[in-house]
Amino acid sequence: MIRRLKYHEIDFLKYSQCLENAEQKKYSATKDFLDITAKKQWEILVYKDYEAVMPVPFVRKFGIKIVHNPKLCQQLGVFSAQDDMELNEAFLHYLETHYLIRAYPFNDVNKLRTKMRLKKNFLIYPEVYEKVYAKYSPKRKRKLRLDDEVVKNSEIKQLTYDEAKNFIESNMIGLSKESDLPGFMDIFKACYQLNYLKFTAFFYHHQIINMIATYSDCGMVALLGTFNDKDHVKLSGASVLIDHIIKEVIETHIFDFEGGDIPNIEEFFRGFRPELRPYGIIENSKKNLFKKLGILLLKGRFL
Repeated sequence: MIRRLKYHEIDFLKYSQCLENAEQKKYSATKDFLDITAKKQWEILVYKDYEAVMPVPFVRKFGIKIVHNPKLCQQLGVFSAQDDMELNEAFLHYLETHYLIRAYPFNDVNKLRTKMRLKKNFLIYPEVYEKVYAKYSPKRKRKLRLDDEVVKNSEIKQLTYDEAKNFIESNMIGLSKESDLPGFMDIFKACYQLNYLKFTAFFYHHQIINMIATYSDCGMVALLGTFNDKDHVKLSGASVLIDHIIKEVIETHIFDFEGGDIPNIEEFFRGFRPELRPYGIIENSKKNLFKKLGILLLKGRFL
């Protein structure tokens, strides 16, 4: 009952309706987000008449299709009106039987018997802001109490993509500027142009010292990037910006921190007292991929 549909075969109206009504609803599975991040290199597994769907992004290496989640796409998996472990397992079995998988993440709602590595993510669910703030750690509350001098000489403003671009390129940590950075910037630009992405900056003495990028869709606001001038980290501008966005949206939207596996980042996020929502991910080494390729070719199942 599960079948594969290539991109051009997808009924995107039915696909979107399935996502909209899904218990696991995530912005990262939407057509717009995957079109941008996967560059339209994705297809779906579908159960019956779109009763459940599973988006499958891929890359091609030497003409071979390899399942790999795109940059900034944290969670995918199975989407259905009610999460069903048996159905999830059936999708997983189909995926592993018919595809070469380098990395594929499920979502934090999908229940699975199959054991896989869990990754951390943190969410704050909709509530009155005052109650959300009251749960912040004492340390986080102290960070948000700025000195009078900082208050007098600082402001928070939204930026256009062009205004944000230079600061991001100068302060994005952990990427190869020659290879990774252009890809991230292309995604940021496309998301901004479609009005999903917002850049919010903390200015101190008329200079940007912190910036965050937030993506809004499907009742969620996700933190897709935090960028800091290392010379002004002690001013806690990043904490102020995140709190500012939470205050704006938390009564009606889930705030998604989009991560938490790196210890110092996890500690930072936990200061806002979010809920830990782990999700499973399938991962294979290059060595295992070559072994699996041989098996798929032998069985005639390689897609």
